[in-house]
Amino acid sequence: MPVFEQSSELPVSADEAFAWHCRPGAFQRLAPPWETIELISSEGVAEGSQATIRMKLGPIPKMWIAEHHGIIPGRQFQDIQLAGPFAKWEHTHRMEPVSAGACRLSDRIEHQLPLGILGEIFGGRLIGQQLERTFRYRHALTASDLKFHAAYSREPAMKIAVGGSTGLVGSALIPFLTTGGHEVARLTRGGKSVDDGTTSIDWDPSQGRIDAAGIEGCDAVVHLGGHNIAHGRWTTGMKRLIRDSRVNSTSLLCRTLAGLANPPRVLVCASAIGFYGDRGQDVMTENSEPGPSFLSKTCVEWEQATAPARDAGVRVVNLRIGVVLSPQGGALQKMLLPFKLGGGGIVGNGKQWWSWVSIEDLPRIILHGIQTESLSGPVNATSPGAVDNREFTKTLGRVLRRPTLIPMPAFVVKLAFGEMGEELLLGSTRVVPERLIDSGYEYAFPELEPALRHLLGR
Repeated sequence: MPVFEQSSELPVSADEAFAWHCRPGAFQRLAPPWETIELISSEGVAEGSQATIRMKLGPIPKMWIAEHHGIIPGRQFQDIQLAGPFAKWEHTHRMEPVSAGACRLSDRIEHQLPLGILGEIFGGRLIGQQLERTFRYRHALTASDLKFHAAYSREPAMKIAVGGSTGLVGSALIPFLTTGGHEVARLTRGGKSVDDGTTSIDWDPSQGRIDAAGIEGCDAVVHLGGHNIAHGRWTTGMKRLIRDSRVNSTSLLCRTLAGLANPPRVLVCASAIGFYGDRGQDVMTENSEPGPSFLSKTCVEWEQATAPARDAGVRVVNLRIGVVLSPQGGALQKMLLPFKLGGGGIVGNGKQWWSWVSIEDLPRIILHGIQTESLSGPVNATSPGAVDNREFTKTLGRVLRRPTLIPMPAFVVKLAFGEMGEELLLGSTRVVPERLIDSGYEYAFPELEPALRHLLGR
């Protein structure tokens, strides 16, 4: 029977590594971003508890039910498949102490494909490659997360309310916070609960409704809400929706915070590098003036809407977020298919700057903003390794091992996407994250190629 093994050293005790794996959100943190995997239900890590997962084998959805056994607190647990794609699957997670502040994480998987020897002949090599790719990612992420949380640990753990929790950034932030031991309350319409270890606070910005009592006593609030700016052409109605979904929700939240008897000490509110507009080759810092474009004006109003909270003594961090790199959404997701098919190429003249940030760094930047008392006002949430479109195109092609010979001329962008394409694809914004760097933030992925290889498992 084939056996896969992977081990690496972690910068925390075996007890802390075990606790991290048992907290809500651990499955989501460990799921490779290039895979389509969804946790349907989980009973936690206890003897006989079960987890149900939905995954895809090619285009075919498949349910996977696993049961936990062999639990040795602080040292080991096992996942045994009850139903799923394998004839047999037994995964042992082991944490062995190396010293008081370090341990060795070992993953051992005994697996057997259906159809016996035929399954191994036709699928064994592929499964082996997928396991190696997956666990290289998992071990790197586990070590990075544990190191970061150890540096930012605070007792007692914080209670953090999050608006926009189901979007691309929120979906990465929630499990990052819960595996770090923090309590998370989602701001959701109707207070709809999610079975992931979080609680819910009712709000509906479109109706001006918010449960102020639910926010009372939270240590911090993170607001990431706003309609997707790349979801269709910018008609008059779409532009109104983009603006109102950001400004009105932020205004409601901040007026509410200002009226609380016990408000949070900090609000981290999303903004965007669209604040600066198309600035060619000029370098933008947090002290740069806003541009004249639609997005620039929207970002100015968005940041101004946080004034009631700031005036009431809440420390406010306005995160001007760059192009978020994730294969699960945003610009990178849209680019992957044409690039994989060999249809990638520069956009326009390729000289426009794309200031990006990895989806792995952004949750860390948010927690850094929460816990760094010296940070307030505008903070550029971008990597220091900004590149122009030509360099981005070459790098993505190299990571995917595909040619990048088919350009998209500027006139095609304008015809296909209108004003949205001009601002998002042809606009040039070269941003430097001065305040993050000066505050001591250490990037997990400051350069583009390592970030892409990590996110794409390449």
